[in-house]
Amino acid sequence: MTTGRTIVVAGAGIGGLTASLALAAKGFRVIVLEKAERLAEAGAGLQLSPNASRVLVDLGVADQLAPRALMPDAVTVMSARSGRALVRLPLGAQAAARAGAPYWVIHRGDLQGALIARVRDEPAIELRLGCAVETYASQTHGITVVYRHQSERCETQALALIGADGIWSAVRGQLFPQTQPRFSGLIAWRGTIDALTLPYTEPLRGVQLWMGPHAHLVVYPISGGRLINLVAIMPDDWQREGWSAPGEPREISDRFAAAGWAAPARRLIDAVDSWKKWALFTMPEDGAWTAGATALLGDAAHGMLPFAAQGAGMAIEDAAVLAQCLGDSHGSGGTGDALSVPAALQRYAEARRARVARVQRLARQNGQIYHLAGPMALARDLAMQALGGARLLARQAWIYDWKL
Repeated sequence: MTTGRTIVVAGAGIGGLTASLALAAKGFRVIVLEKAERLAEAGAGLQLSPNASRVLVDLGVADQLAPRALMPDAVTVMSARSGRALVRLPLGAQAAARAGAPYWVIHRGDLQGALIARVRDEPAIELRLGCAVETYASQTHGITVVYRHQSERCETQALALIGADGIWSAVRGQLFPQTQPRFSGLIAWRGTIDALTLPYTEPLRGVQLWMGPHAHLVVYPISGGRLINLVAIMPDDWQREGWSAPGEPREISDRFAAAGWAAPARRLIDAVDSWKKWALFTMPEDGAWTAGATALLGDAAHGMLPFAAQGAGMAIEDAAVLAQCLGDSHGSGGTGDALSVPAALQRYAEARRARVARVQRLARQNGQIYHLAGPMALARDLAMQALGGARLLARQAWIYDWKL
């Protein structure tokens, strides 16, 4: 593997795996370093709007995703106070045809599994598990990456290092140690229900967004419709790192009951046997993304609140733009010039920053809107009903219609 065409990607999450495939498609050799010894299912459901799904389709992942992803018929906004639907944003095949790509809901583990299957079929990509990046240093012709595999300290030479290692990024920790995640004051509770035990008379075929005072709940099918994914967001001062801290079912049940949520929403919450808690941290909008031959991608660069359903989508977009910028600077199949890499990575950051910051702001605004209470909540509900689902969906076109 030659240094002149080798890129090291730290992290085998959604962003890192997508970046490795996109870079391989541009003629690069890729080493993916993942600190986990094995890639187990992490997280729960996620939504992939057309801006993200078209990238995955172009990278040849659609066949692996088809048995696992679902195309919801709509996003239905629900009132936690009345238990009734306020407005329905139409999705399904018609919206997919308009956008030129599907809107999918999927288990995060299923998406990661599909990406891994494509990565392992790609001879230009080497996935190294149990390898934690420790340090790195710029060299005349690229970068030296030092990592630990079990008790052995190893190093590899590369043209560039891409930190796609999440919001607690080790790459960012060395690159920009002063830039740290900020706790949002909110936590997410994650759980699933067997679809056969769903407390509804009809199967759930779309996404439900329940809005209540100081909290909201998102519900949709995953895993080919076999499971129903629930994510409940509420204020809290609990701020432990990680995705999988256990949550006490009685705590969340009591909090939603005390807030006066309607019976249908409470039945959904009560149907979950096992909850996991996830403290929501974000990255500042003005943080740096690149330095020399190193760049950040996805949550490592711009971790955001999940209230625009675009965390994975922005990482996938990042991957496509990053590969395009590096490919443009190195041509197809040539060895390129290491001196051009910092400029290419800077172009990547400049191309992404404004759009990502706009999505970060939208996510914050959505959270404020979803959590309104009292007269302000009533005014919000009436405004949404007056606008109607089609016009509300059209407001998302600037996100969904993005193309490389």
